[in-house]
Order: sequence, then C-alpha cells, then structure tokens
Amino acid sequence: MGKSVIGGRVDPNIKMTGKTVLVTGANAGLGLVSCIDLARRGARVIMACRNMDKGEKAKQRVVEESDSDNVELMSLDLSSFASIRTFAEQFKEKEQRLDVLLNNAGVMMCPQWTTADGFEMQFGTNHLGHFLLTNLLLDLLKSSAPSRVVTVSSAAHTSASDLNWDDLNLKKNYASTKAYAQSKLMNILFSRELSERLEGTNVTTYSLHPGVVDTELARHIGTIPDPTCIDRLLGCLMPCFKCCLIPPDQGAQTQIYCAVAPELELETGKYYADCKVKKESRAARNDESAKRLWDISAEYTGLNT
Repeated sequence: MGKSVIGGRVDPNIKMTGKTVLVTGANAGLGLVSCIDLARRGARVIMACRNMDKGEKAKQRVVEESDSDNVELMSLDLSSFASIRTFAEQFKEKEQRLDVLLNNAGVMMCPQWTTADGFEMQFGTNHLGHFLLTNLLLDLLKSSAPSRVVTVSSAAHTSASDLNWDDLNLKKNYASTKAYAQSKLMNILFSRELSERLEGTNVTTYSLHPGVVDTELARHIGTIPDPTCIDRLLGCLMPCFKCCLIPPDQGAQTQIYCAVAPELELETGKYYADCKVKKESRAARNDESAKRLWDISAEYTGLNT
C-alpha cells in the first residue's frame, strides 16, 4: 500500500484545509463515507446528489460525523446533460476553486433504461455524465492546480475485452453485466486520455477499483426482465455474496487515497486498487481506444458545439 496508508486506512493526519472537493453520488455508499472523511480533514465538501431529500439527510450525517459545517449540497442528475450543464454553471458561480473532483456516482447492472438524452443508462451516467461534468469544470481545476480528478471504476472492466464500437448503447444485444463492464472500461480510458490532455497543467488524474463493497449499487441485480444467463446467475448468487462484501468505509479508502495522498502529486493516468497502483486490462491500456472514445464522447455530449 501507499506510504500514506496506515493499517489499511489513509492517514487521518493528512489535512485538506483550504481545499474544495466535489463528490458525485454523495448521498450513500462510497460517496457518503468519502464526504465524511474529507470533511474531517478540513476540506470544503460539495455533495452532488440526484435525490435532494436523501441528499439533505446525508448532508446532516456528514456535518454531524465530521464536526464540520463547511459542507454544501447541490442538485445533479448525471443522466441528464441539461442538469450537468446547469450544475456546472452554478458551481462556477458559487465556488472560487476546485481541488479535487471525485467522480464517484454510478449505476450498476440496471434494466435496459435510457438517459434523458437517449443513451443506455450505464454508458450515459457512468461515462458520458462524468465526461461532460469534468470537461465543464476543467478551467476551474486548472486555475486551482495542483488539483486532481479521481474516477471510480471497477475490476469489472476486465470483463470487457473491448468497447462495442458499432453499438455503444448495446441496443442490439443488451446485457446488464456487459453494459456495466463496458462503462467501467470507459472510466479508465477516460482518465488515461484526460491525463494526456492535461499534461503540463498540474491537474492529475486517477481511476480505481474500490473493492466489492456492500452498497446500494447492486440493488438492480436480480431484477432484470428477460435476464441473460449471467444476470440470472448473479441474481441467484447475490445473497451468498453478501457475507463477502466489504463495508463502505473500507471500500472508500482507495478513492480517498487518490484524492489526498501527497506521494501521488507527480503520478497521473494510473489505475489503483487497495491504495496502490494496479495493472489494468490490456483493453484499458489502449491509447487509440482512449482517443477514439474521447472524440465520440465529445460529439455525443455536444462538448464542442
């Protein structure tokens, strides 16, 4: 593990006083415990949540458990480009800096839903939503440098040998497991390409696998209409897996490490697990795929228009 990790936990003495951190999907699971930890370190924490009722309750918990009132709640729906653009505008109006963007929110193995903009939900939320949000906040990240972009991926990316370039929305042959694996591969390719594009700016990027964590993320497993064999198997086995899942505060350590560890200041574009660099799949190391995905994503999100 990294030298900032003591007994499997990121050293609590590493402070973030004066720094602003934005966490997506902040109302539960890894996002919530990350907010509590970062607030304890003295950071100004912006909690971006889709469900504001749950967000308000989560904010109260962060304030109570961190003993910090430097916590804000903002509305953000990553499955809507309009919501993302509105959020980015409001954020830049309110905040003077952004030291860490933690792209934590995600959807896992859901039915064949589509986003407000017509994209497959996991592709649209896990990748395109964070792609657009990050790009809209890049100027603020650059002006706040040294700053970091941390994107939560998964070891599930290894199940995708490549992206389905002819059908990224998987309209022809949808499988929830395949869509999830593809979106997690996209997370790593995005972080990799972003690091290249940010060379010389002192904005660094990191992607990571948090572990197999006991969160609400798995709530759709076993609920898929007309499931594939793999979906059906996961639905049957999920109750057996529960005893093997790690708690959120343990699972969040790698993303907290990527957000705060001083020894990572000169590292960028790498993939982490258990608070150390880990080798990603061959598909995730394909620079041509990373560039191609970036160009397609910029077109789909209207980034260049």
